[in-house]
Amino acid sequence: MTAFAAILDALFADPNIGREALYTSDGGAPVLVCVVARQADAITDFGDARLWSETTRIDLRITEVPAPRPGDRLEIDGEAFLIQGEPVRDRERLIWTVDLRPA
Repeated sequence: MTAFAAILDALFADPNIGREALYTSDGGAPVLVCVVARQADAITDFGDARLWSETTRIDLRITEVPAPRPGDRLEIDGEAFLIQGEPVRDRERLIWTVDLRPA
């Protein structure tokens, strides 16, 4: 394990940062995973207009979820979400960032 991977594991394990979630792949069984939630606002250019929207993004460790897909389900604190769009891996190939929408 690299030093960077060890640091990420510590961040995900920190109760102030990481949160438990149930991940269910399409047709699979629920698996308990740890996520780091990001609920940043997004600004999108559309012609001459700029649109503001709330987003729900989370980070998943690749060791826990090797291949998330659009339509897979996550339940966080009793709220259900579906992955939308293609997940994106970080440069070190340790974390997936996924966009969520309410289920």
